[in-house]
Parts: sequence; C-alpha cells; structure tokens
Amino acid sequence: MSDSTLQLRDVLDARRAIAPYLDPTPVRRYPSLDEAVRTDVFVKHENHQPTGAFKVRGGINLVARLESERLAGGVYAASTGNHGQSVAYAASLFGVAATIFVPRGANPVKVSSMRSLGATVIEHGVDFDEARVCCEKAAAECGARYIHSGNEPLLIAGVATATLELLEREPSIDVVVVPVGGGSGAAGACIVAKSIDPRIQVIGVQSDAAPAAYRAWRERGPVADEMHTFAEGLQTRVSFDLPQRVLVEHLDDFVLVTDDQLRAATLQLIEQTRNLVEPAGAAPLAAALKLGERLVGRCVALICTGGNISSAQLRELLEWSRTRQAAEKPSRASC
Repeated sequence: MSDSTLQLRDVLDARRAIAPYLDPTPVRRYPSLDEAVRTDVFVKHENHQPTGAFKVRGGINLVARLESERLAGGVYAASTGNHGQSVAYAASLFGVAATIFVPRGANPVKVSSMRSLGATVIEHGVDFDEARVCCEKAAAECGARYIHSGNEPLLIAGVATATLELLEREPSIDVVVVPVGGGSGAAGACIVAKSIDPRIQVIGVQSDAAPAAYRAWRERGPVADEMHTFAEGLQTRVSFDLPQRVLVEHLDDFVLVTDDQLRAATLQLIEQTRNLVEPAGAAPLAAALKLGERLVGRCVALICTGGNISSAQLRELLEWSRTRQAAEKPSRASC
C-alpha cells in the first residue's frame, strides 16, 4: 500500500483483517443531544472497543500484516495512551513483544491497560513528542519495528473502518465530526466519506491549546507548535505528514475549541449518554456546539473516539464544573 494512495479498498481489506477480533461498535441517538445541537445527532461509540478507544482498529490491521521476520525485535510505539493500548492489544493477539514509550505522568488507566496486555511501558519525557523521539531511537538501535501513531497507511486504513461502519449503518449522515491529535482518525474518515459520497462533509476538531495539526492544514505545510491541552488524545506538538496529506486534500473544515469547551462537552456526554468519555472523545460535541447554526437541519455524526478517563480526571472535571457554577450563580446581594 502506497503512503499517498489510500483508497476505500484498503479500508475494506482492513475490515476483513480486523473482523475476527473486533465487533462493530454501536451508533446511538440521544434526544438531549439533538436538542443541544438543534439537529439529528448520531454518536459512534468507539469508547466501547476492548481498549476503550478507536485506535485498536489500526493496531490490529497493521500488526496482523507484518511479516514474521520483521517482528523478531518486537514492536515499539510512543503514545499518550490510546495508540499504545492499540499496539499492545494487537501484539498480545499475535504473540509479539511490545514496548511502549509514554510521557511521564501519562493517564494511569491507559498505562495500566498496556501493562496488563503484556507490554513493557517506559516513561520518558514531559510530553508525547519527547517520548516519541526517544522511542524512535531505541527501536532503531534494537532492530524493532517502530509503529508511528499517524504515518502508517495500514493504521489509517484500520481506524477508517469506524467511519465505514457508521455510514453503512446510517447512510443519511451529512456531516462527520472527528477529533484530531495526529490526524489518523480524521484522515480515515475523509477516505471513507469522500469515496462513498463526496457531499458528506468531514470536520476535524482540535484544542486551541495544541493546534499543530490545525495550523498545518491551514498553512499547507509542516508545523510545530506549543502543546498545553489537558486532553491527552489531542497532545501533539508537531503535524504528521501522511494524515496531513489526506486532510489537505479532503477535509472540509477544521475547528478549534478551548479546553473549557472540551471540559463542558465531556461532562455533557457523560451525563446525557451514560457513557465514560475522555476529553478527546468529547471534542466532536464541543465542535458541534460551537458550529451552531451551520449544522441545523443536517444529520450529524460525532465520532466518540475514546472513553479512557481516569478517576482523577473525573474528579478534576467535577470540581471545575462546581467552581464554574458557583461563579455563575448570582450573589444574594445582587438580587
């Protein structure tokens, strides 16, 4: 498969590869979300995957196709959590040694999951990109297969199967909103949606506290930027080449939201869908609420990419909500 010629047939091949290992995830409606966004809203629940996130689709599709001699040194990956879980899960299925580099202080839910799947987890650096650079060097030194979290055609084809399932289940969809960290999920959504019906709009969403992918899409070139978002699924400081090539060609729009908008959307999804949702997985709702009138009267799909939120993160969100509500409550003196 060429890096630059990903097509729908690659996604169909990926679906056949992952079908023995993963069930389709549900697509559900919630009247309260319809009311909030003021249109028909469908939620694609990738938080129901065995790893709690969509990336497992790509990990299985890639590792299943690697030749045995290329796996002698095992597989290495760098991740804030969900990509690492994906590689660890796939490696456990196929009896391959996996080593995952994560930044110090990574989400403990995700780190624990990787270790329980048999992966060796190494904490290094203050953020994803520092962990990634160290991982790439270590993999080269020991002859392991390094699995990039975005620049992998088989990974993108694998995660694209989520959008394929969505559109087969709900062919009336007009707009697909998907989070962007490195961009593999959005790239996969573009490949599928534009192949099935070019009129379907695909909209990416990223935190304005980590806008590298957004800026690369706007400026049509590689970008490095600051990264301050609390949403680890969106924590990238540099743009990824392969996803960006797809996004530049096919993505219809790209929305930036604030971290507070992500916090509010996360709590709203948890309350209104009765699902655990991580902030990156709530980004599509934050974008839909921001887009407002542009979506009214259209069938909108929100790709809930993951639900791996820790108890500490939940407590922080609830405290943030309590503090905000207290600040907004009128004082008696002003009544």
